[in-house]
Amino acid sequence: MLLADFGTSYCKFRELSESVGHPYLIATKDLPKNLRVDLATGHNGKRFSDRYVNELTALARGGEELIAAPDYVLLDCGSRDIKYVSYRHGKLADMGWNSECGASMGFTIELLEKYYNLDYDTLAVPDRTFSITCGVLGMSHIFDAVTSGISEAEAVARFVKGIALNAYRFSGSPDTLYLSGGLCDNPLFVGSFPCNIITLGRYVLIKGLEKTAREHLSIAL
Repeated sequence: MLLADFGTSYCKFRELSESVGHPYLIATKDLPKNLRVDLATGHNGKRFSDRYVNELTALARGGEELIAAPDYVLLDCGSRDIKYVSYRHGKLADMGWNSECGASMGFTIELLEKYYNLDYDTLAVPDRTFSITCGVLGMSHIFDAVTSGISEAEAVARFVKGIALNAYRFSGSPDTLYLSGGLCDNPLFVGSFPCNIITLGRYVLIKGLEKTAREHLSIAL
């Protein structure tokens, strides 16, 4: 059974059968047009799959598989949007999805690194930040800052911190936040949150699909 999380920039896959079980990435632009999977989530999931699971459902089930704490907030930061689930006493208490103030957040951060030839592994978390409410529109702060004499690296770092703070407030400003998505590998972004961050990586939604697949198979048996 082939599982897939169809993201805007990258798609995540896992084959459950036999010994092939490690998840892997394919850039969305490189997907074969005739690709079909058994179970999918993500904004293009319905296009490529026989069975679709809502992204918030996949995120919630992935959190249930990976997080042992009864109370937690899990935030997924994708290329296109941000979403979170909140648990209290082991039960789903709240969830949210924002494709407006989180618009193209991850994509914009990746684009800026390439455009300015930066390395997020080496950029320090800045003391100051920009007030960011949208990944795309927020880029104007960078251009204005560079024009005023601030270095490109400092301006981008302030932008990334502003993005992180916006995501933090959207998730309810918890003391501890579990983080999902490709930005888990960005130390500048992770370090910009004003709380304890526990990173879970890119494949949380795939983990949620695994739980759904197991339930489906057990019913079928």
